[in-house]
Amino acid sequence: MEPHCKLWLEEDGKVAMSDYRLQLLQCVDETGSLAAAAKQMDLSYRRAWGKIRDIEKCLGLQLVASVSGGANGGGSRLTPEGADIIRSYQRFSARAREAVAQSYRAEFSRWRAGRPASVAKPRSEAACE
Repeated sequence: MEPHCKLWLEEDGKVAMSDYRLQLLQCVDETGSLAAAAKQMDLSYRRAWGKIRDIEKCLGLQLVASVSGGANGGGSRLTPEGADIIRSYQRFSARAREAVAQSYRAEFSRWRAGRPASVAKPRSEAACE
């Protein structure tokens, strides 16, 4: 057994940041293109752009700057605030997951497969270890 948790941040009841939104920002950063990020995440461009706008509105920050086509082509890049939000959310997420893991160990370390550790295990269950 191991714990799992799903994290997100809300502002006024609306999702401001989540693992999914973090992934979208990371894809924009990696590809340099909102269109490529959307394709990589199997989203329409419109939906991806809407998610970015939702995050920006909730946080009150511009996270992605886009440049229209032209001689050098267009593209999107994270603003310094966008890069900082990624790092902050990653740190928050790691700390929260570690807190859940510590709490789990404190509460369930004496239990194994639904039984107190002091209960002898039948030989047929030895393969579970």
